[in-house]
Amino acid sequence: MVSLEGGIIINNRKKEELIQLLELHKIWLDSLGLEGKKLVLDEVKLTEVDLIKYPLNQAYITDCIFNNMHLINIEMFSSTICSSSFMFANLENADFYKADVSYANFTNANLQNTRFAKSDCIETIFNSANLSDAKLVAALFDYADFRNANLQNADVSESTFENVLLKGAKLTGVRGLEEAFIKSINIGTPEQPNILIGGEARKWLEVMSN
Repeated sequence: MVSLEGGIIINNRKKEELIQLLELHKIWLDSLGLEGKKLVLDEVKLTEVDLIKYPLNQAYITDCIFNNMHLINIEMFSSTICSSSFMFANLENADFYKADVSYANFTNANLQNTRFAKSDCIETIFNSANLSDAKLVAALFDYADFRNANLQNADVSESTFENVLLKGAKLTGVRGLEEAFIKSINIGTPEQPNILIGGEARKWLEVMSN
């Protein structure tokens, strides 16, 4: 198999096989696991497949490429999507509820009104992403990168922030800070960190959100 940008190139035959796997996953979901087959993909480049009509919730999709795709309203809740790339993808209103998106890359993605509630975001990259009005409730953000991201009016209630990069982020109107667990944030860079801890970090966030 020939690789491209870290993913397997899908030729016509591979594309047909992938669509069959997507259909089987839909049957698996509809039958509550009694029929069909759970979707498991690793290192697959999905940019030539129309995924809009296929629910991807409860799937296992690791190190896959979704760059530049139009995935409005896509369902990926309770899925494992670790190390996958969504750079410049349109994911408005997408659902990542209880998903594991650790190490995923959402650089420059449109995540407006997307739900990441109760999701695991360890070292997830949201650099320059649009997360305005996103639902980030009760999520784990550990070493997540929100530099230059738009977090305006996002809800972070009960979420945990630890070693989170926030330099250049737009935080106006961020909601739920009083209920969030703010352990530490980095308002500098990875190379030249400026770490704020506990109450100091919370105060900075409150000021920036006003």
